[in-house]
Amino acid sequence: MDPAPVRRGPGADAGPGSGAEAGHTEGRTRTAVARLLMEQGPCTAAAVAAELELSAPAVRRHLDALIEAGEAELRDAPRRGPRGRGRPARHYLLTDAGRARFGHGYDDLAVSALRFLAAHAGEQAVDGFATQRITDLIGPAATQVAGQGEPHARVAALADVLAARGYAAQIREVGSGRHRGVQLCQHHCPIAHVATEFPQLCEAETRAFAELLGTHVQRLATIARGDAVCTTHVPLEAPERLSDRSAARGSAAHSVPGGPPAVGSRDRSAAHGSAAHSVPGGPPAFGSAPTTIPPTAAGRQGGSPHDDRS
Repeated sequence: MDPAPVRRGPGADAGPGSGAEAGHTEGRTRTAVARLLMEQGPCTAAAVAAELELSAPAVRRHLDALIEAGEAELRDAPRRGPRGRGRPARHYLLTDAGRARFGHGYDDLAVSALRFLAAHAGEQAVDGFATQRITDLIGPAATQVAGQGEPHARVAALADVLAARGYAAQIREVGSGRHRGVQLCQHHCPIAHVATEFPQLCEAETRAFAELLGTHVQRLATIARGDAVCTTHVPLEAPERLSDRSAARGSAAHSVPGGPPAVGSRDRSAAHGSAAHSVPGGPPAFGSAPTTIPPTAAGRQGGSPHDDRS
């Protein structure tokens, strides 16, 4: 949303000047057209032109652009009385995507709801919500991910699922030898604002990843804590299977002293991970209550952090 006041009149449409100035003016005018549709509801192109004191061709150009972007749509105007000659009037109205350009309070609403849940039902209710959320997010794709043969293939399949859900996920191989692994990098987090106050959302996501991939994982960085990317490290060389975790059940959280640093992290190595970056809980059955995560294989073997950052 452009907070600056929109100057109405013919001069509001793009005119002579530099390309940057013309582009900025075009954007301001388009925002003014969209705002009018939002404030006054379905409008004809003629009504928009009259209100903004713009030419009809200029208004139609902006309306067509909003439609092409999926931010507006056309609807036949309601008919009153006998139908006359010619085409019926058409009304333009904003879609949900068009309203989104003026912002929304979904994040604030989610934070308020979780605060209420924590205050009236306790932290366990928040944990249960976080677990159910990631279960619903992955959905039927969980079977597809878990059914892949090798750990690398499972990580790649999980990245594809997350990318389709809007997380801009990619994978990259890191390290060598016993420290070889894959980093699952999520370049966008739609719930980062909420997860900043409720890290249970990140923790439940980490547990679900571990269960789907069939091995321990380590969250090295999160956007919610100020990092550039949410990064999860998955070992490839002799990964510790979930069936091998019984000896370490109930132990304290461990960082990975032999693991690579996170992509996008702020100069933090796995050996100095905070509570959000070392894995505080082990992967339960996908969608069940939290348990504890065992020390990593790299942590048992020791060794210095491997820095593969380019």
